[in-house]
Amino acid sequence: MPPTAKVSVVGTCDREAGIRTAIELLGNERPTFTGTAVVLKPNYNSADSFPASTHNDTARILIHLIQEAGAASVIVAERSGGSANSHEVADKKGVRPLFDALGVDYVILDDLSPEDWEHVPVAGGHWAQGIELPRLYLNAESIVMTCCLKTHGFGGHFTMSLKNAVGLVPRVSPSNGHAYMRELHSSVHQRSMIAEINQAFSPRLIVMDAVSAFSTGGPSRGTLVHPNLILASTDRIALDAVGVAILRNYETTPEVMNGAIFEQEQIRCAVELGLGVCSPQDIELTAAPDAKSQEWMQQIQVRLDE
Repeated sequence: MPPTAKVSVVGTCDREAGIRTAIELLGNERPTFTGTAVVLKPNYNSADSFPASTHNDTARILIHLIQEAGAASVIVAERSGGSANSHEVADKKGVRPLFDALGVDYVILDDLSPEDWEHVPVAGGHWAQGIELPRLYLNAESIVMTCCLKTHGFGGHFTMSLKNAVGLVPRVSPSNGHAYMRELHSSVHQRSMIAEINQAFSPRLIVMDAVSAFSTGGPSRGTLVHPNLILASTDRIALDAVGVAILRNYETTPEVMNGAIFEQEQIRCAVELGLGVCSPQDIELTAAPDAKSQEWMQQIQVRLDE
C-alpha cells in the first residue's frame, strides 16, 4: 500500500498561532521530540527579506515549540547560497542574538572541517561524484526543516522543502575542491538532482511559512503575493505538491503552472526515489476550522485533482 501523509493548512498571518495549530493538526503524524537532539534546517540562502529567507519569527517560534516538546537540544545548521557570505547573511538577518537568547547553537556549514563531511554515493543519479553532506545531519536524531513558498528563476522552477536540501551540500567540496553548486546549476537534470539529495536524510517535521510567497522570480526577489498560510507535514513530496497547488492560484510561471503537479520534475523524481507519497490521492489535507482555512483547503484540493 502506498504511503499517505497529512498536510495541515492554516489560514493566518499570525505565525505564533499558525505554526502551533499546523503542527497540532497533524494528529497522530505529529512527531515527538522528548529527549532528542534536534537539528533545524532553515532557509538562509540570502539575507533578503522573507519570503526570500526564513522569517526570524518563524525560526523563533519553531525552536520554542521544539523546546516546549521536550527536545534535549536544538542546533540550527545552514549555509547561504550563491555568492552570499554565510556569516554576513547571519549578521544582516540578526539571527545570532535570536539563537543566543533561545540557548541554541548556530552552526555555519561553511566553517566545518573536511572531517565533518561524509561522501554520499547517488547510485543511478545525476551527480557525477555523488554528494557530500554534513555528518551533523546524517547522524542527527531528529531533523526539522522550515521552508518558504516561492518560484525559482534559475532552473529549479520552485523552491520549497525538497529544494531546501540543497543548502546541505557544500558549494565546493572541502576534500577535493569539486564545485557541487556549479555542477548542479549547469545541469539540465537540476530538478532531479535536487530530489536526489533528499535520499540521504528524512526530516521528522517540515513547516512551510506561506504568509507571503514569490509567484514569479525567486529565490531572492520576485513577485510578492500573500496567501497568509502556514502549512506542516512530515512528507516533503506532499508538502511541495500542496505548495505548487497554492502557487497555481496566482499568476505564476509557466513551468510551475503547466501539467499535472506530480509530473513536476522535482516531485516526479522524489516519487521515483520513494521519498514520500506517490500521488495526489495519497495526500490528506486537514485544515483549521475557520472559513479561510477551509476555503484554501478546497482550492488546494481542486488544484491537486487537476
